[in-house]
Amino acid sequence: MSHSRNPQSLLTSAMRDVLHGIAKAGRPPMALLTPAQAKQAFALGAGVLEINAHKMARDDTLHIPTRDGAALRAKLWVEHAKPNLPVLLYFHGGGFTVGSPETHEALCKHLAHLANCAVVSLDYRLAPEHTFPTAHNDAFDALKWLVANASSLGLDATRIAIGGDSAGGTLTASTAIAARDADIALKLQLMFYPGCSPEYLASAHTFEKGFLLEKASIEYFYGHYVPKLEDRQNPRFSPMLAEVSGVAPAWLGLAECDPLVDEGVAYADHLRLGGVLVDLEIYKGVVHSFIQMGRVIPEALTAHIDAARALRHAFGS
Repeated sequence: MSHSRNPQSLLTSAMRDVLHGIAKAGRPPMALLTPAQAKQAFALGAGVLEINAHKMARDDTLHIPTRDGAALRAKLWVEHAKPNLPVLLYFHGGGFTVGSPETHEALCKHLAHLANCAVVSLDYRLAPEHTFPTAHNDAFDALKWLVANASSLGLDATRIAIGGDSAGGTLTASTAIAARDADIALKLQLMFYPGCSPEYLASAHTFEKGFLLEKASIEYFYGHYVPKLEDRQNPRFSPMLAEVSGVAPAWLGLAECDPLVDEGVAYADHLRLGGVLVDLEIYKGVVHSFIQMGRVIPEALTAHIDAARALRHAFGS
């Protein structure tokens, strides 16, 4: 998509205030932190601009086995204890290096509330301890486990969607392709600002610095998760390179002022060319991670509502 010669002018006043406040706080850029420091900083800052989390009737901890013998923690959230609810398997963002179900708890609970569904949020393994394709394998292993165990959890195994933001959006795209290949019929793949391309597109340069997620931070995260440059050409990491016909319908929510926005637009086009039904929303004047700023950024709540509407439609509820 085309971009303004003065990209700062695109920001909403509320978004500009948030970025000014972050800059004034003087926190070091993520790319200057050790991975351990980055994990701690992300966890401490995750809820600062978030809405209050909804109360859930069920707040369960699950343990999901993987192909290499590990057990992954996941959180199951259900607002109303109704039988046979549809379920969203959610993959949190954080550059494959930071984040957890807890950093995305308010978002997931709000989606559960708005979409009248259960949410399972996966604590997949993170870099640099676990490099590509560990997180991708964990995501697909969790989906297979959920398909097999949904009924025993009181959920509807025939109404499963997957979703995620940023790196979690990338995992969503990859897992949707793997689901197609395994004959798992997903109702929807829901992606907030995913990374999809092996190459930086124009928006990565337009919004390179000063828009929260910076190009240097993207390279920092990728350097930890995909230290081998050739792995960035793997279709699992870069779904723009994958054959996508027959994958689940997609909903994408993008931020206009995001280094990754062009990747999301390009992937939406790639899916459409593959015959996939796609709903694309671009939220004007906001930056990457805006969906976790619902207390101060109105577009965050709009995106939550839009995503939940897509889930309800996909679930037939």
